Amino acid sequence: MWRCVNISKEFQINEQIRDRELRVVDADGNQLGVMSSRDAQKLADEKEMDLVKISPNANPPVCRILDYGKFKYEQSRKEKEAKKNQKVINIKEIRMSANVQEHDLNVKAKNAHKFLENGDRVKASVRFRGREMAYTDGGKVLLLKFAEKVSEVGKIEKPPKLEGRSMVLHLVPKKES
Repeated sequence: MWRCVNISKEFQINEQIRDRELRVVDADGNQLGVMSSRDAQKLADEKEMDLVKISPNANPPVCRILDYGKFKYEQSRKEKEAKKNQKVINIKEIRMSANVQEHDLNVKAKNAHKFLENGDRVKASVRFRGREMAYTDGGKVLLLKFAEKVSEVGKIEKPPKLEGRSMVLHLVPKKES
């Protein structure tokens, strides 16, 4: 009879289990009680199944008698299903300088409009260089003007905030929230 001995990296199975006492549960979920690992292994052998340590931190550790291959398959199916239902959030960044011209601002707003329509979040930032740091209030006005230009598809998640030498504004699509 073929045995799963050194297959698992995250679970201890069959002869890898060296605990003195184990709480054993059968394949149907019925508790078989506390017994030695040798007795539990004999029981698993009789049923032609594997002994898998499910909860190693419990006192005594919990082991289950089951078909390990089937168990791994079901676990991978659950992980795939969870991954499928996961939503990936992309953040696109748009950078501007403090003295950007109207046409350049419109181009940046048009790009942000596309990003927001695709469901991405947008991080708009204004960089201040040299003496521009003395006029950060102009950057705040610029970012609010930018947010107003894309207000039909996005709304402000975080208002303009100064972070080091740049001021940042976060926008989210309207349909998202």
